Amino acid sequence: MRPVVGIATAVERAAWTIWDEPATLLTRKYSDEVRNAGGLAFLLPPDDVADPGETLDRIDALVLAGGADIDPGSYGTEADPETYGTDPRRDGVEIALARAALDRDMPFLGICRGMQLLNVAFGGTLIQHLPNVIGSERHRPGPGVFGDHDVELAPGSLAARAGGGERVSVKSHHHQGVGKLGDGLSVTGHCPDDDVIEAIEHPGREFALGVLWHPEEAEPQVLGALVEAARARVAT
Repeated sequence: MRPVVGIATAVERAAWTIWDEPATLLTRKYSDEVRNAGGLAFLLPPDDVADPGETLDRIDALVLAGGADIDPGSYGTEADPETYGTDPRRDGVEIALARAALDRDMPFLGICRGMQLLNVAFGGTLIQHLPNVIGSERHRPGPGVFGDHDVELAPGSLAARAGGGERVSVKSHHHQGVGKLGDGLSVTGHCPDDDVIEAIEHPGREFALGVLWHPEEAEPQVLGALVEAARARVAT
């Protein structure tokens, strides 16, 4: 049987045919790449989670996808004027899922916002607007436009194994990044142009990885590595 990969989604107002309503939303590229790698994608709406184990019992791996800024209140600070579109309910659900997934050593992948969420879930903080720090819009050239740049990954790291090498070309669309690193996490990737942290992982887990870029856009091997980890977990 195919391993089941749960992918956390947003709730956004969307218009289609005659409808204009709140919708559970995720670009199809995530589920396409999971399917292409031999997995079965389950979409997880940000419903209140009294017991995240109830959700995790039904899946073999967890992906926290990209999306809106994380509420700075979740890491104990005030919002920067450039922080917008936050959804504290989604943040709370995904923090609970991330912590519970790593507690049970479930294969975990955080993408863009999902990497930032992983850091926050373990006590880290975020830089709320990277251009104020690095003086560049390199990582998000404009709305709906991906930035192209290289990422250097630590030799022997999970990030390098999943990414297919120690230097990869990526597509990114974010304006926030890791500030203080979360407890127990390690930095295993950065952008050589500005030293922005691009990959973090939990060395005490079999597969717990966060990447700041969007592998569903151009580097499907990262999602493929997650599916393989889920398949191995199912087989044991």
